[in-house]
Amino acid sequence: MDAVDFWVRSWTSDDLPAARKLLTPDVEVEWNLDAPVDDEELLQVLHRIAAFADHVTVAARTDALDGATVIYDLAAPFGTARLVEFLAVDDNRITEIRHVYDTTAIDRYFPDLYKN
Repeated sequence: MDAVDFWVRSWTSDDLPAARKLLTPDVEVEWNLDAPVDDEELLQVLHRIAAFADHVTVAARTDALDGATVIYDLAAPFGTARLVEFLAVDDNRITEIRHVYDTTAIDRYFPDLYKN
């Protein structure tokens, strides 16, 4: 899926304008972090991850006809956290994003990641 490849490359290299172009205007966004989320807040958190992490790598990926699931390892200076991302794609644009974070590791290795 071209949209998924482009999405992964864009946000992991901290190119938010490119990542934003893939999102539909009414993209649905959900996550398990203890903070409200919309597409702008999601992009800001992804920016913080890309800027703070030593590196972000794709640990696994499973494609479906209408999207993909991507598992990332987020290596921080003191440890690694994991993020699972569920993407729904229609007409080469992302219509839904669901993030499931390893919140224990996120709070430990990426403190204040999702606080305003």
